[in-house]
Amino acid sequence: MAKDFTNEPSSYWLDGPQIPECSAVTESLKTDVVIVGGGIVGIVAAYLLRDSGRQVTVIEGGRYLHGTTGYTTAKLTVQHSLIYDELISTFSEEDARAYYEANRQALDWAKNLVEQNGIECGLETRPAYVYAESFKGEDKIEKEFQAYEKIGIPGASLTKETDLPFPVRIALKLEDQLQFHPVYFLAALMKEAQQAGVTFYENSRAKTVHSPSQVELVNGHKIDAQQVLVTSHFPFNDFEGLYFSRMRVERSYAMTLRGTFKEDMGMYINAESPTRSIRTVLDASGERLLQIGGEGHVSGRHEENTRTNYATLQQFASSYFGTPDVTHNWSSQDLMPLDHLPYIGKMVTGMPHVFVATGFSKWGMSNGIAAAHLLSDLVMGRANPYEELFSPTRTKLRPKGIGSFIKDNAGVAKELIKDKVTGAEASLDELGFDDGKLVRVDGQKLAAYKDSNGHVTFVKPACTHMGCDVAFNQAERSWDCPCHGSRFNFRGDVLEGPATEPLQQVRIKE
Repeated sequence: MAKDFTNEPSSYWLDGPQIPECSAVTESLKTDVVIVGGGIVGIVAAYLLRDSGRQVTVIEGGRYLHGTTGYTTAKLTVQHSLIYDELISTFSEEDARAYYEANRQALDWAKNLVEQNGIECGLETRPAYVYAESFKGEDKIEKEFQAYEKIGIPGASLTKETDLPFPVRIALKLEDQLQFHPVYFLAALMKEAQQAGVTFYENSRAKTVHSPSQVELVNGHKIDAQQVLVTSHFPFNDFEGLYFSRMRVERSYAMTLRGTFKEDMGMYINAESPTRSIRTVLDASGERLLQIGGEGHVSGRHEENTRTNYATLQQFASSYFGTPDVTHNWSSQDLMPLDHLPYIGKMVTGMPHVFVATGFSKWGMSNGIAAAHLLSDLVMGRANPYEELFSPTRTKLRPKGIGSFIKDNAGVAKELIKDKVTGAEASLDELGFDDGKLVRVDGQKLAAYKDSNGHVTFVKPACTHMGCDVAFNQAERSWDCPCHGSRFNFRGDVLEGPATEPLQQVRIKE
């Protein structure tokens, strides 16, 4: 039976694992290294620094692994859709090769760690495929294969033979890739880091970084450190380095389901739009499920009810994989740098003790591990061959990247201007149950959410990051910013940055 997706979304990856619970920061602290952000980068970096002789403190604004890392598709692969031909044309063969090597080393490190330590995280070796169903997609894949050959990526081949239940024009197959359960993997690393003396705090949102290396929290407490690692997905202090103007924020959707498919199938993603990402997962009971993802859009910019994105994925599954029985559905937010390379390293010139890792373009499992290794090397003063490649202060931006910069920031400007135009708000009478809209009440523009009991919660609609009006995300029951992707729950509390302050609640007399 088809699911209507009126339920609260829930991630498959967060259903089962025991993530260590941590206290909040309740006083100002001193430490050697403070890591801000409890996803894959922050936890792996803490693990790598656990025996460094430095006092390491990690803080997380919400709960550990409940950000993008816990809402991923969890493909641990160097096949990042169609990336290498793009990197060669934007940068060079040498840079494209370095990107591959950094990610391949991340895969090898994770695999060795799991095998040597017996970490139970469903790690499986699978081939990865990019497939095309159109002539245009076929041309892109052939160019990508040529890029593989130029930089020497082993195990690649072109084929029309796949495990998919529909024909493809061509597919680029890459052997020896990995899929795993990221939360089981990272919870194990977190526990080992704790045992080694790393201190973890949660529900402790950072507000800003003061030079040279002091982190101020929203609750007013301060953490003095010698070095700061900003691993909070979107940098919460993004005005340093203007990161909000250098990345596009996209939201995409995923689900796990029972259906009809080959249990030993590989990992797939298509070359066309809309994206279709496919892999299998093995749950704790031994049942094999199918995971399907896609339907991406710029965060906060959606014309339709966002629940239709789940419905579209469900329809795709029913077309090819039998009658789907959806077990979990969730969505995630990703940061897309204009030149396709992550920003990893010193955050800005002039703040040598503050480092950042962000902008993984939906491939955060391998890029996140690579980032943690680079950051830990920088903390320890060790040379890393990828420091220049990923430098956040790099200046290589070719015409295509400049065009993307202009287009994306024009979109932001459009949203800012649109917000100043009056008359587009709905009346309160138009607000349905379990729905949110921008409304005008007593001459005041407000963001209003009416729950299933008819109670309405009002908040001011201007995002606390830069003032864009938020838009209601029906599927998540959240207010999403169309400019830079900040997200708030219907009460106004921050769900995702770069905003650090909540939307202000407003009381309306009935």
